[in-house]
Amino acid sequence: MRDLDHRRLGRELGLFDTDPLMGAGLPYWLPDGAVVRHTLEEYVREAERAAGYRHVYSPVLGKRELYELSGHWDHYRDDMYPPMDVGGEQMLLRPSLCPHHALIFRSRTRSHRDLPYRMAELGGMYRSERSGVLGGLTRVRAIQLNDAHIFCTPDQAVEEAAGALALISRAYADLGIRASRHRLSLPGGGGKYVADPALWRRATALLREVLDASGAAYEAVEGEAAFYGPKIDVQITDPAGRESTLSTVQIDFHQPERFGLRYIGPDGARHRPVMVHRSVIGSVERAVAHLLEEHGGAFPPWLAPLQLVVLPVGEEQEEHAHAVVREAAALGLRAEVSGLAEGSLGARIRRARLVPYQAVLGAREAADGLLAVRLRDGRRPGVLPVAEFLRRVEGRVRARGTALWEPA
Repeated sequence: MRDLDHRRLGRELGLFDTDPLMGAGLPYWLPDGAVVRHTLEEYVREAERAAGYRHVYSPVLGKRELYELSGHWDHYRDDMYPPMDVGGEQMLLRPSLCPHHALIFRSRTRSHRDLPYRMAELGGMYRSERSGVLGGLTRVRAIQLNDAHIFCTPDQAVEEAAGALALISRAYADLGIRASRHRLSLPGGGGKYVADPALWRRATALLREVLDASGAAYEAVEGEAAFYGPKIDVQITDPAGRESTLSTVQIDFHQPERFGLRYIGPDGARHRPVMVHRSVIGSVERAVAHLLEEHGGAFPPWLAPLQLVVLPVGEEQEEHAHAVVREAAALGLRAEVSGLAEGSLGARIRRARLVPYQAVLGAREAADGLLAVRLRDGRRPGVLPVAEFLRRVEGRVRARGTALWEPA
């Protein structure tokens, strides 16, 4: 069985690494890893924009009073970093983005005509993870979270949560991710959860309605809820059989009440909105770790750090190979020449085994403006004109998904 551990793959492929001087649980991204991360983040932003989300930026620090108000200080303190004294005020690295988004929402008067108000951010948050649980990209201390909060009327909550679940499903199809199961995460015993049974029952009933309408099989599990409300967890399983949560959808009545959030209804009165929390890919770190293991480093073509490698057979074709790469770059493709200085043609082909598209350029192909095309999966579509080949590759990348090639 192949070793698909993302930590080994990440280092072997030059995607990320760590340094003890930076600290445990604080990986850094190398150039190819940064390409994957940037492409993934832009994909999420584009999908969110198309779904009506507005993007914001908020600071990674907040006053202790903010997290006392949200409930994080009472219910989540063990996972937070200790306060820093800044000018006589206690400041904290945020463990979550939702308190900041609640403040942004309440900073303006909102009308029912503004709802649903979909606010999204790819933002940093920080969790004080124990050293023993840290590992690669799956458990880190500085997290880049794909987060969003939808402020809506109670009547809109089910539709908005269902729309978030559908957005997750579309992203999984484009990324080649398989959900192992859906979980309805409910509160358990102890003082971990806010005490408001009526709001818990109301939020749970709405999430059950969302899951039932989606047709997804699910099971209810106690003790896995957020401290402020139940949630739908989309579970994934790694090659070793370990399960984790990647994506979530939550319906929250608690924080709108804590923050005194209001909107002006059609009757001119002030009403309390519902807050739908939603993350399409969860943390960027965990998403990349899972994608590495799911695909064994052979990312879908649109996400691959290098999408095309051009392989000249002889020195005479190297200049032409560079011209092909420039044409590819003009189409937005990530392409490189693998020249004779890097070894024999066979060695170069083997080295490029994870690159989706390989184009061999011999004397005959160079003379006729052609390329001998190889796909990562071993197929050989044949000899194609340069322009046609690049057009087809660009089409596959633009279409996203996991398919390498489509019929002409």
